[in-house]
Amino acid sequence: MKKKGNINVTTENIFPIIKQFLYSDHEIFLRELVSNAVDATQKMKTLTTIGELKTDLKNLRVEVILDKKNKTITVRDNGIGMTSEEIDKYINQIAFSGAEEFVNKYKDADAKNSIIGHFGLGFYSAFMVAKEVEIITKSQQVNSKAVKWICDGSPNFTMEEAKKKTKGTDIVLHIADDSTEFLEESRISNILNKYCKFLPVEIKFGTKTQKIDHPKGQKDEKGQIIKIEETSDNIINNTRPAWVKTPSNLKDEHYKSFYKELYPMELADPLFNIHLNVDFPFKLTGILYFPRLKNNLEVQKNKINLYSNQVFITDNIENIVPEFLTLLHGVIDSPDIPLNVSRSYLQADGNVKKIASHITKKVADKLSRMFKKDREDFEKKWDNVKVFIEYGMLTEQKFYDKAKEFSLYKNTDNKYYTFGEFSDKVKDSQKDKNGKTVILYTNDAKEQHSFVETATSKGYEVLELGGPLISHLISRIEADNKDIQFSRVDAEIIDKLIEKEESTLSKLSEKEQEKLKTIFEDEVEKEKFTVHIQNMSTTDSPVVITQSEFMRRMKEQQQLSGGGGMQMFGSIPESYNLAVNSNHELIEKILKQKIKKKRTNLINQVLDLALLSQGMLKGEELTSFIYRSVNLIK
Repeated sequence: MKKKGNINVTTENIFPIIKQFLYSDHEIFLRELVSNAVDATQKMKTLTTIGELKTDLKNLRVEVILDKKNKTITVRDNGIGMTSEEIDKYINQIAFSGAEEFVNKYKDADAKNSIIGHFGLGFYSAFMVAKEVEIITKSQQVNSKAVKWICDGSPNFTMEEAKKKTKGTDIVLHIADDSTEFLEESRISNILNKYCKFLPVEIKFGTKTQKIDHPKGQKDEKGQIIKIEETSDNIINNTRPAWVKTPSNLKDEHYKSFYKELYPMELADPLFNIHLNVDFPFKLTGILYFPRLKNNLEVQKNKINLYSNQVFITDNIENIVPEFLTLLHGVIDSPDIPLNVSRSYLQADGNVKKIASHITKKVADKLSRMFKKDREDFEKKWDNVKVFIEYGMLTEQKFYDKAKEFSLYKNTDNKYYTFGEFSDKVKDSQKDKNGKTVILYTNDAKEQHSFVETATSKGYEVLELGGPLISHLISRIEADNKDIQFSRVDAEIIDKLIEKEESTLSKLSEKEQEKLKTIFEDEVEKEKFTVHIQNMSTTDSPVVITQSEFMRRMKEQQQLSGGGGMQMFGSIPESYNLAVNSNHELIEKILKQKIKKKRTNLINQVLDLALLSQGMLKGEELTSFIYRSVNLIK
């Protein structure tokens, strides 16, 4: 019997509201409809398993049918189906109190998608792209009759008996004129691949043709087996992805194969993986992969895909897991993460906090086990994971506390140490007169070779600490270890970096030192260089240019943060210390030179040599240095 009625909503503009709030993500309609079809199939399997239904569970699948000619998309399942009473209950009654209340609550841009999933309105997302929607359904219940429901996007609907022999549901969308992009096969295929790639029920979308060997082995005149075309159903999903399987049943090659399935364009294999499998107090499954990061923060984030019961939700998980974990790749699947809610809601949600904490602990424990089990192998992987670990240490206190045990630091002899191991090794030899242990480091051993050589010749150890985060990290370590100070080898002359009680005497008198200082100040930019007369060894360089550890770190941190809070100080100007070795014979020669032009040439030469050692001599100044050097040796 034909029935007409109104969908029970508190306002007649419900469908414009749906379209407005979901317009930015209107492709989501297909995810919702296919997910509903999968749910209907899974529900039938469950009821059959417990004996409440008696039906055949073979050949269960969902089919998406595109009819470009008639401008329709059909989502078909052979699941539980619905009776007319169930359509009344689930379709004709929209269960939320007051659309106005909803609009007021979720009108901010951060919550555009809140309507989907939050109010059980997944089916109604069809009206984002359809001018009319039909439901043709037949329940698995014995002696049930098929029902047809039609709605044109207004609160008015028609429901009547239908002719449908098979059990299950067809959702037929008559695509609106402003949504014809969804009548393209490639568009539908891309959406299905994005949202439905790992749904637990087979999803069919058309057919595919491929060439196979002739089944009877027939050969051509060249003796090659003939290839024939075979047409088969195009199943777009893997119903049993690796993350839903038991970890003990998976080998390394299974994890690598799944990684290629997730990221077919990635050429390099991941370093290793972590399999997540928790049932209580929250449900969480997934696989996280460590990619090869090297010393680079300019990596593509959003490589972790969030799923809920194998339905793709988003690849933006920065509000669900700690920020440093967004450098990882892989999958997280949890029905306990609230979907389509605001960022502030996510950050405050108890389950989200527990899940984030659990993942952080799992990652830290995995790294710790690798370090303890096979340190040599861990050291080989270090350069590929150090940025990730350093990022975590800077942003997550709990991770920092654990990572101190396995975070490594390499010296210029390519030997690796934990911070505790290294500080113990140098605590006596590199302790200054104030009782602080000075950790010498270089961020480029080749570029700073002369400084490294000077330090090591005195028996000091030098660490190689490169990468974009190192200035922040060493500041963090210093804050926790008040008796430790990091200094880059080119931050000062070595005797100033590690000051001892004993000091080198100068061959020059105080008057001569003052004169020497004036001579050099007349030849350099006073705003850029501060001249110091230093009592160094006769074998040390005549002039050394350095930049203080504090100023350089401030500049590096300002650059990395894009200014950030340091912008209140403005742009930090370039400033360097110029140390003149009062005991070098060339400096003595400069001091005694009476002819100003010759003296100026000598000063410029030693200054340029100092600039050259720091990689600061370029362009016109470098050319002038070369010409001057040639003239000096003629």
